[in-house]
Amino acid sequence: MRRPNKAILLALLACAPLRAQAPDARAPDAAARPPALPDAATNAPKIATVTPVKDRVLVIGALSKRTGQSRSFTLKPGQYVEFAGIRITARTCETTPPWERPKLSGAFLQVDEKLGNSPLRRVFSGWLYAESPSLSVMEHPRYDVWLKSCTMRFPDGPALGPSPSSSTKKSPEPTSAAASLAR
Repeated sequence: MRRPNKAILLALLACAPLRAQAPDARAPDAAARPPALPDAATNAPKIATVTPVKDRVLVIGALSKRTGQSRSFTLKPGQYVEFAGIRITARTCETTPPWERPKLSGAFLQVDEKLGNSPLRRVFSGWLYAESPSLSVMEHPRYDVWLKSCTMRFPDGPALGPSPSSSTKKSPEPTSAAASLAR
């Protein structure tokens, strides 16, 4: 049995990396082609506009652990409701479009507690999620607050560009949900 010459083996090994870097002759424009979009992105309807924040409707539940009283409230962003010594203020809510999975609805709520003659004290400020309450929980020894739903419209239409940021605007003073029902 004859052994191959070491010089030939070294020359072949030295050329191997060059061959690996050479473009494939069968697909000369493969690098110029954009990657294919997933089916979900191509089949999703185009959004013209979604429900403005001020027109969204959220339903929350509240429980007083001391009395066992439980209530549901319907609010719009910027409104608040008082219940059993707490003030629940709805700031905004979001929900995924119907064609996206998993469905998820979230609301940014602020909960303030009133004890005696003392001023309101913030006990919670954050997002609560209807389908996954364990993602964000309001932990309080006397109260439970949870999101039940957030209602938004998602009309079909052309794709939206990025929306302008509202982070520079000051939040308007919240209004009572009862006051807005009286109007």
